[in-house]
Amino acid sequence: MPETAGAGTPRPTGSVRRGHLRIGVDTGGTFTDIVAVDTRTGAVATTKTPSTPANPADGFLTGIDKILDAMGATATDIESIAHGTTVATNQLLEGRIGELGFITTEGFENVLEIARQRVPDGYGNSYFWVKPPRMVPPERIRTIPGRLDASGHEVRPFDREAAVRTVRWFRERGISTLAVCLLHSYANDSHEQQLAEIIRSEFPAAVVSLSSRVLREYREYERSMTTLIDASVKPTIAAYINGIAERLAALDLDLDRTIPFSIMRSNGGVLSAEEVAHQPITTVLSGPAAGALGAAVIAANAGYPSVVTNDGGGTSSDVTVIRDGVPSLTTEGSVGDYPSKIPMIDVVTVGAGGGSIAHLSPEGTLKVGPRSAGASPGPMCYPNGGSEPTITDAHIVLGRIPPHLLGGEIPLDVEAARRGIAALASDLGITLEACASGILEISAWNQANALRQVTVKRGLDVRDYPMVTFGGSGSLLACRLMDVLGLPAVLVPPNPGNVSAYGLLTVDVRNDYVQTFISRHDQLDLPAITGVYRRLTGQVRDALQREGFAPDDQVIERTADLRYFGQAYEVRVDCPDGEVDREWADTVTAAFHAAHRALYGYDFAGRADQHVEWVNLRATGIGPIPRPQLARILPATTDVGVARTGERQTWFAAPGAAAEQQRWIISGLYERTSLRAGHVVHGPAVVQEFGSTVPIHPGFAAKVDEFGNLVITRTEISTSTENSTSTEQESA
Repeated sequence: MPETAGAGTPRPTGSVRRGHLRIGVDTGGTFTDIVAVDTRTGAVATTKTPSTPANPADGFLTGIDKILDAMGATATDIESIAHGTTVATNQLLEGRIGELGFITTEGFENVLEIARQRVPDGYGNSYFWVKPPRMVPPERIRTIPGRLDASGHEVRPFDREAAVRTVRWFRERGISTLAVCLLHSYANDSHEQQLAEIIRSEFPAAVVSLSSRVLREYREYERSMTTLIDASVKPTIAAYINGIAERLAALDLDLDRTIPFSIMRSNGGVLSAEEVAHQPITTVLSGPAAGALGAAVIAANAGYPSVVTNDGGGTSSDVTVIRDGVPSLTTEGSVGDYPSKIPMIDVVTVGAGGGSIAHLSPEGTLKVGPRSAGASPGPMCYPNGGSEPTITDAHIVLGRIPPHLLGGEIPLDVEAARRGIAALASDLGITLEACASGILEISAWNQANALRQVTVKRGLDVRDYPMVTFGGSGSLLACRLMDVLGLPAVLVPPNPGNVSAYGLLTVDVRNDYVQTFISRHDQLDLPAITGVYRRLTGQVRDALQREGFAPDDQVIERTADLRYFGQAYEVRVDCPDGEVDREWADTVTAAFHAAHRALYGYDFAGRADQHVEWVNLRATGIGPIPRPQLARILPATTDVGVARTGERQTWFAAPGAAAEQQRWIISGLYERTSLRAGHVVHGPAVVQEFGSTVPIHPGFAAKVDEFGNLVITRTEISTSTENSTSTEQESA
């Protein structure tokens, strides 16, 4: 894991900075991962603790106490805490939407039903298009008279009496979470502000999300869905953050200072917890975003600037693509079935974590996920585990993970897992091993399909990209994914379960603001663009000032979304600094032509009959934070056998055999902390460490690089066969 020599998270203006430990805490569905860096010495510590779904703040504080004990420190030594959470992600993946109310403009009550058609995953076997599921049933949708046009001019006045009746209707039925999306409020939010005032007066207990605050961007359906997602997760996120903040406040009183507490956002930046509580939708990919950023730093440092990543947790697997050290960003993302237009790292999330439940579909076939056993009750093999088999249970039945977690802190019940898998196998009429390996095969293909979405669907060849795997379960199917996707290599960082927590210590404060501005290029109102950017930049600078960044420390980036006239979707391009004049606009348009060609293979530059249309103007504010440095490990001076701790029967395909032709094979067991740079472990083998396990299949080998990463590649069949029962012949 990394060492650091940088300063900590900036403090609000006027506060006193004390302490020397920067702590990153990533709360997943099953485990909470913690990394702490001492900014004085560069010392680093990592640990894990079970998550506490009933009250995630308990796991968070337990993790803080655990890492402080590991470093012989106290709360007095804390400089700052950065936090990534999958609370919102898991809520949406598992479909726990809650009882929402939706208020929109009269005549637009069917916007969620009209929706936006899409081709589902696996469309090659489908004969129809589908729409995303509704988040609100028709009976909980109410409309209000009043109308604005696309320029924000009032066509019909806002009906206050109807608005009062609508709010009272929700209050009388106890529907206290409301999403408001009035027509064209991105151009003029006056009607939404009037409605918000009425809600505060008539129903002060209501939790409200306004589309003009959540997403000031056109397209009514996407804005409605994004606002509904914000409203859905707002009570959960607010309660969660407030719970942690209250517990930290007790420490603050003892310390006579405030510990800076920031939350990871989906856009790849962090923001103070106080600010995030008002923008909960920005955290829906908080944990996955932190992991992608941490993996990008680790991979680039190891000589792999462009990779795909696979973050396997207890509930989900999150994948993304890194190009030239930078994760791809999108505003066309989704979480599960729900589209979201907020800026986010381009992560595809699937319900294929270690706790994902294997079960029979209504048609009688084997299915895995998206339901998860989570941390409580957890997989069947856990102490007090659940009653349904999971991916983790399949791994332990096949000998691919040890009969314990966290270095022995959590013993696992192998027999309980066998009973669960056996019952499912009996229902399917197959053997225990066939059922367990089938569960893993389905999980591998689910992850492979997600990786194709972030590469092949973006015009990239997945075979060109090594993969970085991390998270507690991310590396368990690394070799199989290499086969399925034709990947050239897999890199597994040290302490892979803590990569997301480490990523929290590498990210900057980041704020994004957007304003729809539709105009053909040849009709641009340049003074108007200047005014919009001035307003957006002012909002960005105010936000960074609240985060403690002086004007000279702030970085402002301007971008714009452009398209060819008649296209449905835009391409985002960078805008240069300086005066907004005709030369500036032409430079942006030239960048659009080039970006369009890079994405789609063609452009219409120079064609008078193809007009360019500007759609959205964006400003991003960045508050830079120094990044930790990665530590090198000692080179090997002895045979790799010093790391071998024993052997175990594992269920693998023999070298050169098809995936379904598996059998029990004796595999060497290796303690990862004993491996040194240059050591090579040939499969079949299992490399074990405190928070993760890496099965090395026959026909594969893992070499340790100078930073302690395992780099898995394919080997000659003869080599892996020769070493099938012992890898002690390998040396540095």
